Amino acid sequence: MNWALMPLRRYTDFKGRSRRKEYWMFLLGITIVGVGLVLLGAILTGGFGRSGERSPLALLGLAPFGLFYLAMLLPSIAVQVRRLHDRNLSGWLLLGVYLLSWVPVLGFLLSVGFLVITCLPGTPGPNRYGPDPKEDLAEAFR
Repeated sequence: MNWALMPLRRYTDFKGRSRRKEYWMFLLGITIVGVGLVLLGAILTGGFGRSGERSPLALLGLAPFGLFYLAMLLPSIAVQVRRLHDRNLSGWLLLGVYLLSWVPVLGFLLSVGFLVITCLPGTPGPNRYGPDPKEDLAEAFR
């Protein structure tokens, strides 16, 4: 649970490095909360009705989901930038991926490339963005 909440403590911190565990646990956490908010909103507003018609109230049920993801926008970008820093890559690369993701084939390839980068381990030892977060953690438990 601590790993999923760590990016919230570093809400707009774009400096430093983030481990894979911090990145993926944060993504898992916001996905679980987001799905829960959608289900709760659908249940409370009757969004799972039998008829094909949608009530205006069903759209209101998505408001908590939208507000949650709006609140998670900055920490999500910050943890992605820190994850790139862990691979010794510039955070500006993320802006290029976001902008070029709208180009049909190139966007898909860049998104897959970004996924691969986030799955790879960070550079061992310190790099230009700071000390290795794994070493800091190991020293904390000594």
